[in-house]
Amino acid sequence: MRAPGAPNPLSRCTGEGGTRPAKLGGRVRAARLWLLLALLLPLHAHAVSNPADMLPDAAQEERARALGREIRCMVCQNQSIEDSEVGLARDLRLIVRERITAGDSDTQIKSFLHARYGDFVLLKPPFAWSTAVLWATPVIALLGGLTFIILSRRRAVPAGPAPLTDEERRRLAAIEQDTTRA
Repeated sequence: MRAPGAPNPLSRCTGEGGTRPAKLGGRVRAARLWLLLALLLPLHAHAVSNPADMLPDAAQEERARALGREIRCMVCQNQSIEDSEVGLARDLRLIVRERITAGDSDTQIKSFLHARYGDFVLLKPPFAWSTAVLWATPVIALLGGLTFIILSRRRAVPAGPAPLTDEERRRLAAIEQDTTRA
């Protein structure tokens, strides 16, 4: 045991009695900063993880990836097929790559998938009467929210003070007489 007040030989403290902690060295601080940056940086993982699924031509593969970013995963619904790891997304990626290899254009591939899965398969569906509600929903929600806010503020604002009752007028007159006498 060490005596009370004696510095701890195992600590890296400096100062009197070993009570003041030492500052972190520059290397430790830099290492922590790099670790923090590495954790905060978004790491973009490509969904095409199997090299056998990739096209041998780099230009065609890039075209397939660009097209895959415009097609919605039917399971995840808010991800493109390029970002999803679901089996259906993999199947759709393979279909896109097969159609590119067959020589189809981007519009032909989109039309093929659109005919098979409907408007929902496209992340940016075309404007048509059948998709008008889809396109109008954000505007309707915004207008509805603004209307709700305006109407609730009108109801919350009082119209003014309520008129005095006869009893309150008599009491007020009595108070005024008392104050004028004093």
